[in-house]
Amino acid sequence: MRRVIGLIFIGLGAFLVVLAPLVRFQVATGLIAAPANYYGISKLEAVDAQYFSPGDLKVMKGDLDITVTTRGDVTAAEGDRVVWEEAMAVNDVTNQNPLISFTERRSAFNKYTGEGVNCCNANINKTSVQLQGQIHKWPFDVEKKTYSVFNATAGKAFDATFVGEERVGGLAVYRFEQIVPPTKIDTVAIPASVLGMDDPGDVQVDRVYNGVNTFWIEPASGSPVRQEQQRHDVLKTSDGVERSLAFVATAKMTQDTVDGLVKNASDSRNSITLLRTTIPLVLLLIGLALVVTGALLGRRRRDM
Repeated sequence: MRRVIGLIFIGLGAFLVVLAPLVRFQVATGLIAAPANYYGISKLEAVDAQYFSPGDLKVMKGDLDITVTTRGDVTAAEGDRVVWEEAMAVNDVTNQNPLISFTERRSAFNKYTGEGVNCCNANINKTSVQLQGQIHKWPFDVEKKTYSVFNATAGKAFDATFVGEERVGGLAVYRFEQIVPPTKIDTVAIPASVLGMDDPGDVQVDRVYNGVNTFWIEPASGSPVRQEQQRHDVLKTSDGVERSLAFVATAKMTQDTVDGLVKNASDSRNSITLLRTTIPLVLLLIGLALVVTGALLGRRRRDM
């Protein structure tokens, strides 16, 4: 009987020993992914922002409230791909001027790496766009290196460089900085007189954007926990002369938004640790203990 029990222990132990790396390298890898049904709301604020108001035909100054709503399109998710839709509404709370800007975008990306996938009617404000680099999230196990990150304002990707380690809400994170060079993003018609020009009627001006975006990323999960956007848009005529400010602001996430993102990132990191380390280690230790116990039971049987 001891011999039978010993063999059962050895068999079960061997199974658990084999199962441990499978959980670590296959099961965990399959389960750790961006969700197809994601839903989240982020709030940002920009104090003393300046923007050209087409309705007022002048540069306005005020505090801005920015709401970003993101939801997953479950019907478009397939294989390694998920699709998220985002809407960003900007309101001037100082001058009670609602929706000074409203942007929509639809993006597809790899749910494991966070890299853009060109499919599924990806667009910004209904205009098709070629996705590059990280979209919404970063890869799991973020490294201290430069990543290409898609910039929705410019409609293209730019490098985000690792600049250091910090703590946000008690959570250890990596900080990355993305510098966007002057980039033409639109052409609009504005009365020449508003721009201090003597030309009659309207004049075509290019809206040129440049900025600095800072990302704080929890490295294990690749989850953003904080973001800051410094933006400087100007209006230039075809001769390259800057005629007016278009949008100048530094937008920062509210504390409530940061707290929520920190909690989500912490939960994700804990789940990753559980799947990658805790469960495989427990399985391995139990498996080894069963194998040793089974071997001892078998040896005792032979010694009797």
